[in-house]
Amino acid sequence: MDDYSSRAVELGRYISENHATVRSAAKRFGISKSTVHSDVTSRLRLADPVLYGEVRKVLDLNKEERHIRGGLATREKYRREGLLHR
Repeated sequence: MDDYSSRAVELGRYISENHATVRSAAKRFGISKSTVHSDVTSRLRLADPVLYGEVRKVLDLNKEERHIRGGLATREKYRREGLLHR
């Protein structure tokens, strides 16, 4: 297994075990979001198809929930700035 495939498997395990987002995995490994996405969608599929399936489920769930996380982040921003009273 080459270095890129090894990294893809390591990223896949991290995402699967922690139900992590692409953004959090990128931050954890010190690489770009596009590199994480490329590794876990293209390289991981070839290196470990079973792990790829697990990661795909996490990524699909994250995609479904992203509008909720975005709304919570916006609410917290306005709360910190004192623009939201509640």
